[in-house]
Amino acid sequence: MIYDMEFETLPREALAAIQLQRLQATVERVYATVPFYRKKFLEAGIKPSDIQKPEDLRKLPFTTKQDLRDNYPFGMFAVPMDNVVRIHASSGTTGKPTVVGYTARDINTWATLMARSLAAGGATRGDIIHNAYGYGLFTGGLGVHYGAEKLGASVIPVSGGNTKRQIVIMKDFKPTILTATPSYTLHLVDVAMEVGLDFRDLSFKFGIFGAEPWSEKMREEIEKKTNMIAVDIYGLSEVIGPGVAIECHEAKKGLHVFEDHFIPEIIDPDTGEAMPHGQAGELVFTSITKEAFPVIRYRTRDITSLNPEPCICGRSMLRMNRVSGRTDDMLIIRGVNVFPSQIESVLMEMEEVEPHYQLIVDREGNLDKLTVNVELGEKAFTDEVKGLQHISQKISKNIKDYLGVSATVKLVEPKAIARSEGKAVRVIDNRKL
Repeated sequence: MIYDMEFETLPREALAAIQLQRLQATVERVYATVPFYRKKFLEAGIKPSDIQKPEDLRKLPFTTKQDLRDNYPFGMFAVPMDNVVRIHASSGTTGKPTVVGYTARDINTWATLMARSLAAGGATRGDIIHNAYGYGLFTGGLGVHYGAEKLGASVIPVSGGNTKRQIVIMKDFKPTILTATPSYTLHLVDVAMEVGLDFRDLSFKFGIFGAEPWSEKMREEIEKKTNMIAVDIYGLSEVIGPGVAIECHEAKKGLHVFEDHFIPEIIDPDTGEAMPHGQAGELVFTSITKEAFPVIRYRTRDITSLNPEPCICGRSMLRMNRVSGRTDDMLIIRGVNVFPSQIESVLMEMEEVEPHYQLIVDREGNLDKLTVNVELGEKAFTDEVKGLQHISQKISKNIKDYLGVSATVKLVEPKAIARSEGKAVRVIDNRKL
């Protein structure tokens, strides 16, 4: 194994000591080199020397995505540009893109973290990794790529798109690990079926899926249709990219956070107050080894909770539970908080429909209206069901019972909902237009 697992199995006391040392160094550096942080610290009455124990992290101000956009493009960098060897950026679909930089050491750190992630997800030096994450400014493709090479595995840099060609490569090259978004994985399964190939006959053993929220029901669907063990990986470009946390394939019960590089917190999204382990709230990260683009208490907007219980894999790091949604993607329908993943869980209980859906939110007069477009599956056309109206009524009732919100369910033909080669577009909120 090319990386040292000692950090992943350290006693909590030893890990806390490493975190404090690295946190103090990071705080001193951003105070000296990033005008934004120096100003924020001064406004909060905080000096680097005030950070004397792990709990002092809570004294530091939060960083938001808007802060990153306000300092576009390079205002948050902590090193001169001649030390930056890589630049990534978000899509910027909701404003200016967030731009992140990496030094050569950052790239090596990232590759090592991704190697650790891939290993936790079941990959070994002898595996062939079919990497269907997008390359380019998006961090997914290159993150997996460098991690695979660091691990010593073979990597196929296929990226997204050209789906039928990907199926041919999967059949001929016999890759054993698939890395992709979960929604694109189900699209791959559909296309394989179209060309007469059962995805379960391919050589895959493990799938490492992320970049979008997905439910336990979708995991069951993927594993059923692919015969692979599906694990969840978590990351975001503002922190480093993929490689922040991952499930171990042994347990698949929460994502191990690489706490020797990132300090996680859970806060009340409304008050900013810290919340105890086990209680859901907004996930906050502080990076403690990044050189070019460190972030202090970055508010991810992801909703999850932290689990300190020991894991059967032997890792001692905190586990974060599956992200249930985002505070800024959360829909409020007639006063009810609704996450797309909750709708997905309801749909996955229905054998008559496929896990491809889209939520349309409109406002009629003063009332919100939620329409759920759902693709029909093969079982919807058998004699065993009572008709399409029965299916739509059942889904609508289940949504009402589970979420407490009324929804109009529109059943559409197979393939009617546009497929995504990256993150699936789950929500169209016409109230924002």
